[in-house]
Amino acid sequence: MRSLTCIVCPIGCALSVEGEAEVALSISGNRCPRGAVYAQEEVRAPKRVVTGTCGIASPVLDGGPRRVPVKTLQACPREQINELLADIYKTRVLLPVKAGDAVITDWKGSGINVVAVRSLG
Repeated sequence: MRSLTCIVCPIGCALSVEGEAEVALSISGNRCPRGAVYAQEEVRAPKRVVTGTCGIASPVLDGGPRRVPVKTLQACPREQINELLADIYKTRVLLPVKAGDAVITDWKGSGINVVAVRSLG
């Protein structure tokens, strides 16, 4: 048996999952259907929203920030997170940039978009 805490809504149900990823799962403890969907995805194909920072391509004046905080709009499969982070860290952003501006679009054809979370410049 595996124990999880649901993160879909603020309730944070304590979920119990019995079974293996390849076979039918028995899920209990969820107060809504979203908890069961979350538990199935977490066991079978876990994904995470990824956050990081990109460098700034233009010279930084007056000791301002040297990096732009970014995040993915879609969850990334856990086994691809390190590869995505490497690409995020290699990316250089031209200023000015607004929160929500695309930094990486459709990363490697996966549909994952990376956006700035802070306006700079």
